[in-house]
Order: sequence, then structure tokens, then C-alpha cells
Amino acid sequence: MLTPASPLASGIEIFNLAVHRAKRRNLPLVELFDSADKLRRAGQPALASELYKTWIAFNGEHELLHMAYFNYAVGLREQGDISGAAIALRECLRVKPDFAQAHINLGRAFEDAGDIGAAVQQWRALSEKLAEVNGETVAHKVLALHQIGRVLEGVEDLQGAEEALKQALELRPDKTEAAQHWISLRQRQCKWPAVAAAERLPRRNLIDGMSSMSLAAYADDPMFQLAKAYRYNKSVVGRPAGAPLAPRDRKPRAPNARLRIGYVSSDLREHAVGFALVEVLEGHDKARFEIFAYYCGEDRPADETQSRIKAAVDHWIDIKAMDDAQAAMRIADDEIDILVDLNGYTKHARTRIFAYRPAPVIVNWCGYPGTMGSPYHHYMIADPVIVPEENKIFYSEKVLWIGCNQPLDRKRRIAERRPTREEAGLPNDAFVFACLNGMQKITANTFALWMSILKTTPNSVLWLLTGGADVNERLRKAAADHGVAPERILFAEKAPNPLHLARIPLADLFLDTLPYGAHSTAADALTMGLPVLTLRGRSFAARFCASVVTAAGLDDFICATPEEFFARATEFARNPAGLAARRKALVENRDRSALRDIEGTVRRLESVFDEMHGDFVEGRTPTPDLTNLDVYYEIGCKLDLESIETLGEDAYRALYRDKLKEWSEHMPIPQDRRLADF
Repeated sequence: MLTPASPLASGIEIFNLAVHRAKRRNLPLVELFDSADKLRRAGQPALASELYKTWIAFNGEHELLHMAYFNYAVGLREQGDISGAAIALRECLRVKPDFAQAHINLGRAFEDAGDIGAAVQQWRALSEKLAEVNGETVAHKVLALHQIGRVLEGVEDLQGAEEALKQALELRPDKTEAAQHWISLRQRQCKWPAVAAAERLPRRNLIDGMSSMSLAAYADDPMFQLAKAYRYNKSVVGRPAGAPLAPRDRKPRAPNARLRIGYVSSDLREHAVGFALVEVLEGHDKARFEIFAYYCGEDRPADETQSRIKAAVDHWIDIKAMDDAQAAMRIADDEIDILVDLNGYTKHARTRIFAYRPAPVIVNWCGYPGTMGSPYHHYMIADPVIVPEENKIFYSEKVLWIGCNQPLDRKRRIAERRPTREEAGLPNDAFVFACLNGMQKITANTFALWMSILKTTPNSVLWLLTGGADVNERLRKAAADHGVAPERILFAEKAPNPLHLARIPLADLFLDTLPYGAHSTAADALTMGLPVLTLRGRSFAARFCASVVTAAGLDDFICATPEEFFARATEFARNPAGLAARRKALVENRDRSALRDIEGTVRRLESVFDEMHGDFVEGRTPTPDLTNLDVYYEIGCKLDLESIETLGEDAYRALYRDKLKEWSEHMPIPQDRRLADF
């Protein structure tokens, strides 16, 4: 029996009273909205929708009928009734054809139903209706264009997405989200310069909008990357309300108790991060560590890698349906001692969870190639090649080292049958340079260096991972502009991971990119016996490949300058027999290399966790250093970022010191541990 105080009874009472008044046209629109909201909060969304339907049926002449239809559609969509929502939105637009938000939501309904073409058509129609741009319409037009860009990017129509986002930016250059996606799209299409300022697209707005990941592929400037991460965290992630969920006076674990380690990621599946972590999770000492995996990724069937991860951890918790506060509370309730952020500022990241400080120690590791610049990431795990002692100034976190920062899965499946060069579209009688990195990592400077190598080694080709027909053709044209026959640029079509791994050895030498080098791709190449030639920079992403190559025992494949990179690549092409001997040694020594010593990696990782917990016990948990980062950001914005990689280390640091001195002459700034030590 329902008690008068029960939510269900209260909801039915609200519904009956509101329906009675709606049928008599005695329920004002504001009270309709209020009653429907109360029903939703009482857990009765179906009754809220029924109330809207009744009100519409008996109030068809109301001057704001379209608002009732619109809210009715919102409720239906929340309940998963996409068809019903679309019908309600069509009726809303029949009553008020110029209601822009209904056009936006109808496009979303088409998108949810899987009809991307209809969604884009709906938003384009709205954009064209709003040709007269003024204060009332610009926001809706920008939103429609942004929706077009987002959806077209998702279906790999990169050119169409870029065009829509450019129109949005020309209307609102301050829209950082649109700038972020627009620059990323240009990088993925190898459109140089990626930051293409114009009269209605000021360079400063584009730099402000650029994501941390895009910046890592654009400039080898670790100081500006730190400042960019800090600015993003402050302006986008923000500060949650309330006290930290893990109070400072929380007691540490007893000496004989298992430490609780929480890993948070959207990529605990068949993904570079999942491939890297699965053996680590399988190798943890369960007598000393209790492992929690918090998954916030896409809802998809479990693959082999995810199934192994689920079996390896003590607790698998799916948090994707929880909001950030709920997820943080769940982590706090689990009394996690050390919480590891495996996403950083990558796709599907849930950074605001960490802002609630749900654990006393928070760590940045594995999924993101750089610093977080946040006030709550206490540590970053790296290795001495990626972050040597003198480069720790570029990171807000306290940096702790393991042997190699690229764990891998030695159990990954490789197709038994290896393809031939002919099957892969490669010539049998040529030296094959390869770069199987994503297209977004190829810069104009990197491509020019590759072309100089090809021009000097006429019996060679360059094998790249396809970027799609348009991008492939753009790179072939760029080759011709450099004096290299376009047919010497070949492309590998995307393939399932086991087949992709099997074809890697068809190449002779892997040429890395700068400033964002190969990460797991380098580990894959070396695992398959393909040597990797890399150019070591100064930032995290620009030094990661050098770490992987070092761990594989190929230190002499690490170059300090573009001139050395050119000389080594051409030397190997002229002496393939010598390179073949190095490849043979690479394969023979593979399982003895530090790169594949996963047991050693896990033990060192666990000792790092012990050190972090020891710091917590002794009250020494570090405070992230965010000093002067607003100043560093303003300086970095004005630098020639694309050419900064050509500076030597001393010249790079001197550049910032000089700018800091100029700044301080006008407005004194405090000393910091980085470069403001004048």
C-alpha cells in the first residue's frame, strides 16, 4: 500500500491534480513545467511526459504551445523514445518554424537514430535560415555549425567538418572548443600551417583554443605546454564546490594492509592504453596491492583485452553513467590510497573527477604525454630519458622514474601469416622507409626532412599509414613540390591489429616524427624487429620514442639534430646489409631488453607506489608547483612556436629567461624554480 509520504504516491497526486487542471485549460505553462519537473525528480518521467501530452491535447491554441512541445520532446529523449522526441520536435517547428533550439535538438534526434545525413541537413538548414547574423541569432548559428563539425568529424568527413567549424570560428573567434577541433582537423589532414590565422581568425584566439594534445604535435615547447595545461585546467575543468572527498587527516593504511590502487581510464580495452596496461595489471602483487579499475569509456562489447583486464583486477567499476561527483564519491567510498589518471587531457577524459580529490594521492601516468598543470595531480611517472633531471622544471607534478615508461602486452595476437611486400603494395627491390604514426603527427618540417632523405636515396619509398584519399593525395602533391615523385609515397590501409603487426616487418627502417614522436607505435615496430630512427626533442612527446628505442637497446638510433637524422637515414639506405645485421640482433635480443621486462616494470611501479604512500604517511605529499604559469602562458603565446624546435637547449631556455626579464621590468614577478631565477 502506498503511504501518503512515499515519492510514488506524491507523484501520482501531483499528476492527477495537474492533469485535471490541464484538461480544463487552467494550468499555466509555468506550472506545467514545474509539475513536470517535480514528477521527474520523484522518479516518474513517464508521468511527466503523459502530463505534457495531455496539456498539448487540450491547450492547442496557446501562444506558447511550441515550448510545451519542446519540453515534451526533451522528456521523451531522456526516456530513450527518440522517435517520439522527433515527432514532438517536428510539431514544435510546425507551430514555430524559427525556433532554433528545436532545429538543433531535431538534428540530435536524427543523430541518435543513426541518420547522420538527416542530422547534418537539419543543422545546415538552420544555418542557412540564420543568414542575417545578429545578436539574437549568432549563438544558434554557431551551435548548428559546431554540431555539423562534430558529427562530420565522427564519420571521418574531415574536410566538411573543417569547413563548418571555420564558419563557426569566423562568427565567434573566441569559441575555444571550435578552435580546438578545427586545428586538430587541420593537423589530421596535414594542412600546413595548422594554425592558419586570418582577418576574422586572430592567431591568439587559435592558440588559446588549441588543445594540449594538438600543441604537443605542433611545438616542442615544454614550458608552454605546461602553461597551456594549467590554463585549460583552470578555465575548463575548474574548481568543484565543497571540501575534498579524501580529507587531509585520513589515516594511512596499516603497515601490513594492502594498498588500494585505483586506475581511471576510458581506454581499458583494445586501445594503446589497454594494450600497454593489461600485463601490468596482471602482474601486480595481489598480496600487497588491491587493484580497482574505474572504466569511463564507450559502451561497447568487451573485447579480449578488456576481458583480461577485468580478470586481472580485484574490482571493475563502470562509472560512465555516473556524473563526476558521483564517480568521485564512489572512489572516495572505496578508500583508494593512490588514484592513477590514465587519461590526462585525452578523449573521454573525466578530469573533474580528480578535482574532487577523491584520494589522498593522485598520479598522472601512461595515457597522456605531458604534465597536467593541475593543483591536484601530485605525481607524474616517467623515466630518465623522457624527463631527465634538468627537465623536471617543465612539470607541475613531482616526477618519479620507472625503467621504461612504455609497458606493453607480450601476449598480443599477431597474425600467423605474414603478408608479402607485393600484397602490401610495396616494391620488392626498393628500400622502404616507414612511418606508421597518425597523420596528425606529421608536420611541414618533418615532411621536408623526409623528402630530403628520399631525394638523396633514389631507390627508396616512404610508407605511411593512410589518412584517407584526400590526405594521401595532399601528401603526394607535397612530395612533388619537394621534387620527389608522388608515386614514391605509399600508404598502408587500416587493418585489424593482428594483421597490422604482421605487416610491420615489411619495411626496412621506421622514421619517427617530431615534435610528437611514436609511442606505442614505436614499441610495436621494435617488437616486430623494425628499427626506429628518432630525433630526440625536449618535451615529453618529443622524447618518448627515444625512451622506447633506448629500452630496446638501440641507443645509436637516437639523433640529436635533423642533420644527424638525415645522415643516419641515408647511411642505412646505402648500406642495407649493415642495417639487416642490426635487425637480426634486435630480434635475437628482443626478450632480454628492458622494453619487454614487464615483471621489472611492475616491481618498479610498485616501489614508486610505496614511495608515494610513504610520503603521505610522513606528511610529504608534494604540492603541485603552479608558480607564474599565467606569465609563462602569455610569453609562449607570442613565440614562433613552429620553429622553436630548431633552437638548441641553451638558446631555448635563454629565450624564456629574456622574456621573463622584460616582463619583470614592467611588472615584477616572483622567483620560481624554473627559469625566473634572475
